[in-house]
Amino acid sequence: MSERRKLTAAQITDAVEELCIRANTQLPADVQAALDAAQAAEPWPLAKNTLGLLQKNLCIATEKELPICQDTGMACVFVALGQQVTLEGDLYAAINEGVRRGYQKGYLRKSITADPLQRENTGDNTPAFITLHLVPGDSCTITVAPKGAGSENMSRLAMLKPADGVAGVKAFVLDTVAQAGANPCPPVILGVGIGGSFDQCAALAKKALLRPLDVPNPDPYYAALEGELLAAINATGFGPQGFGGATTCLGVAIEKLPTHVACLPVAVNMSCHVTRRATARL
Repeated sequence: MSERRKLTAAQITDAVEELCIRANTQLPADVQAALDAAQAAEPWPLAKNTLGLLQKNLCIATEKELPICQDTGMACVFVALGQQVTLEGDLYAAINEGVRRGYQKGYLRKSITADPLQRENTGDNTPAFITLHLVPGDSCTITVAPKGAGSENMSRLAMLKPADGVAGVKAFVLDTVAQAGANPCPPVILGVGIGGSFDQCAALAKKALLRPLDVPNPDPYYAALEGELLAAINATGFGPQGFGGATTCLGVAIEKLPTHVACLPVAVNMSCHVTRRATARL
C-alpha cells in the first residue's frame, strides 16, 4: 500500500487566501486572449472602443493589484482531493478561513448574506460555496472562481422534454441570452450543463465555466455545438455592454451527463467578460 500524503488545514487556508486575491485581480490568460482577439476582429467602432475600455480596466487592475470588478463575488471553491491524501483538520473550516483572510487582505468587497431573506451581511464573504470531488492520486487541486451576481442572476435551468432534442436546447440557450440582454455585462461566457438530474445539471453548468476558452469539448459533437451556439449568440448583435456589435459572447462550454429516459435537463450559467478563476495544486 502506497504511503499517504499529509496536508494540513493551514496549507489549505494559505492557498485559498492567495487564490481569492489572485482570482479577483488577474484575469485568466485564456479570457484575456479571447478579449484581445475580439477587439482585433470587432468591426463596429463603438463596440471596438468599448472592448478597449474593458482592456484598460484590466490593465489598471493588474498594475495596481486592484479588483477587476467591484463585485468580487461569492467564493465558489472547487476541490479535487486525492484519495491518497490525509487532511489534518477540517477542510471546510480551512477553506472558509482562507476566504475570510483573502477578502480582508485583498480589500475585496464582502457580498454574502447569512440568510437569503433577512439579508444580514456576514462581513467576511463566508461561507464559501464548496464543491468537493475525490480523485485518484496524492495531490489536492483547489480552484477559486469568484462569481458576481449580475451574471449569476441571469442564469436559468429548464427541464425539457426528450422530444425537444438539440433544437430545444439551442432555443433555450439563445432565449436565455436574449432575456439577459445587457444585464450580465457582455461579452459573456456561457457554461451549459446538459443531462443529469435537476441539481446535477446546474452544477455541470457551473463546472463548465472552469474550462479554458481555448479548450473545446473533447467530444466532436459537443465541440461543434459549442461553436454553433457561439456563432448564433454573436449574430444577435447585442455587443459589448449591450451597445451593439459582433462580440456578445467570448465562449460557450458544454458539459454533459447521462440522464433519465424521460428527462432532458439543460442549465445555463451565465458569466460576464470578467470570468475569474485561479488554481493551485498542493
